[in-house]
Amino acid sequence: MVNMTKGDSTVIAESAPILRVLIVGAGTMGTGIAQVIAEAGIDTVLHDSDPNSLSRGRSAIVSRWQRMTASAKRTAADVAAFEQRLTAGGIQDAAGADLIIEAIVEKLEAKTELFALLATIAPPPTLFASNTSSIAITALGNASGRPDRFVGMHFFNPVPVLPLVEIVRGQETSEATIQTSVSFAEKIGKSPVLVNDAPGFVANRILLPMINEAVFALQEGVATKEAIDKIMKLGMAHPMGPLALADLIGLDICLDILETLHRDFGDDKYRPAPLLRRMVAAGTVGRKSGRGFYEY
Repeated sequence: MVNMTKGDSTVIAESAPILRVLIVGAGTMGTGIAQVIAEAGIDTVLHDSDPNSLSRGRSAIVSRWQRMTASAKRTAADVAAFEQRLTAGGIQDAAGADLIIEAIVEKLEAKTELFALLATIAPPPTLFASNTSSIAITALGNASGRPDRFVGMHFFNPVPVLPLVEIVRGQETSEATIQTSVSFAEKIGKSPVLVNDAPGFVANRILLPMINEAVFALQEGVATKEAIDKIMKLGMAHPMGPLALADLIGLDICLDILETLHRDFGDDKYRPAPLLRRMVAAGTVGRKSGRGFYEY
């Protein structure tokens, strides 16, 4: 949508449709986002600064589609159409994108550098979005040089399964950008929920302290990891225990989010558990490393 002022009234006109999307970051989240966008019939370009990661990421998506065919969830024709819409590309593809979604490492410096670069390539109408779990959308929007065209689009893992997308409004995000983002999320089969910019937004502000407290309980010997997870599953009706969920998210990502919450709120209730820090330092970060609180 585009806001146009005429006299004393504001007219909201339809914006150009989002026909081509660039996803920057071919990790777990980036590939999941690329998959659902391609499945929605939108031309999708996946990029990663590491060529090996890009190759692995695209191969992982194609492999998931092939498994869908084998299980009769999708036809061979469906998968062929999906593959045609998904291409591996470079940062220069920002020049032809209607929307760019960033899904790189959860570090402020890396994200701000990326958006400053994208701003020199993408045309002014291009919408910028970040899949950040906790970093301020206002700060990233400022780094992009187009804060009115910047929004948070926080997807959840596994992206092809979970319907939620937190649509995060920054200080300068325009109403037109919000409306376009909500419409896009709905088009790709997601359920968008609008929130305002704050550390951790809503989901991770609530979720990560719970995970962190579970790590403290394990560290202090209150119960075994199996007992902690079973209690939360059977007593609180959670589909997965907090320690198993941390393994799925990635302990390194959990630590990054907690550090952001601790820094931005200045409240020790967000202080990461020492055991979590030790495990990340040891490289035992969950499913993606083959070992976290559990072995995979």
